[in-house]
Amino acid sequence: MNKMSIPDLEAAAADIRRHILKTIFNAGCGHTGGSLSEADILTALFFRIMNIDTSNPRMENRDRFILSKGHSTPGYYCTLAKRGFFPLEVLMTFDQEGTILQGHPDMHKTPGVDISSGSLGQGLSLGIGMCTGRDANNLDFCVYTLLGDGESQEGQVWEAAMYAGANKTKGLIGITDYNGVQLSGEVNKTLSLGSLKKKWEAFDWTVLECDGHSMAELVSTLENARNLSKEGPVMILAKTVKGKGVSFMENDYHWHGKAPNKEEYALAIKELER
Repeated sequence: MNKMSIPDLEAAAADIRRHILKTIFNAGCGHTGGSLSEADILTALFFRIMNIDTSNPRMENRDRFILSKGHSTPGYYCTLAKRGFFPLEVLMTFDQEGTILQGHPDMHKTPGVDISSGSLGQGLSLGIGMCTGRDANNLDFCVYTLLGDGESQEGQVWEAAMYAGANKTKGLIGITDYNGVQLSGEVNKTLSLGSLKKKWEAFDWTVLECDGHSMAELVSTLENARNLSKEGPVMILAKTVKGKGVSFMENDYHWHGKAPNKEEYALAIKELER
């Protein structure tokens, strides 16, 4: 696949957002806010940055992706479907009995999913394990791990951060979906993270910051991170908006894990198609 241009990436992300709303509305459940906030990040990764092959999803030297914030699967699945890992029609089976699209990612059921996830805080530890296995088998790939900022209150995140920083784990790139909102309110009112940049730097990570909704900035930052990760772990703090693209969902924690009703869905789709 040729590298997509920035306008084409922006168009793909817009389409993915529409599929997210349709998927969640059809299922009557799903994590709306975080799926919309991560859409640009996932689009940049899967359509431009990562070395992957939909015809050979298990090739040894493919880049790996871990959805550490494993509840935001509608965004993940819509990206995988748009990229061609499975038909878009399968999205209409999300979270139904017998589906390949479970509420949380399942590597044994869903094409394109590299690791099962769901319990918050475990993604970086899994990523370190993948990097360790890669080096032991003389392979060459990067591991991208997408975390939530609310998830970053978990202690295991910082155990992994300390280990990777101390051991200069190469090819490990973390991305924080930094939208400032979690399950029941604002992140900094629930448990303030203080300066995330200073925290990651204190654990000997290289830290980059970007606008998580500027496709050009995202691509440039991700490309820079890939180069810098040759020397050790990199964390990207991507500033995003919870519920991005739908005005009445943006920055509202009530939309963390709620599906829209018929009227709300119609309004949301109208905004996304504008």
